Amino acid sequence: MAAIFLAGPVPDSCIAAELELEAQLIWGTNDAKSPDPAHKPVAQDVANKLKSLPFKWEHYFEVTRKRFKVPESGVHSETMSKDCEIRVKNLGNSVVELSLVGRGENVGKITQALPKGELLVIGGNAPNFTAWFVVLRQAE
Repeated sequence: MAAIFLAGPVPDSCIAAELELEAQLIWGTNDAKSPDPAHKPVAQDVANKLKSLPFKWEHYFEVTRKRFKVPESGVHSETMSKDCEIRVKNLGNSVVELSLVGRGENVGKITQALPKGELLVIGGNAPNFTAWFVVLRQAE
């Protein structure tokens, strides 16, 4: 007995939802300039988002930016700096779990829907009344 399969277009709902993400490590300070010339001010949309949150810093500088993909139900780890690592789990339907590790210690974890155009922000304190943040978004 022979079986015949007809192949046609695969509906979008049957395709695994891999997420292409962009993460930025950001330093928040009230100083107008970063002491590190490699740091550059964050893009205006990110600055506006951070300033709309209950943070007290006036200036935000990008330390690093990384782009990566996470398959549905997969986990991706990314080193953002010598002291900062993130782990992103794709829970499906544009929902992610972001874990933040600072100097080898778990700093925090957040689970949130991350539709295109939205930002997920997690961070911690740093010396001298400054802070650092990781901003995660779907890549354009």
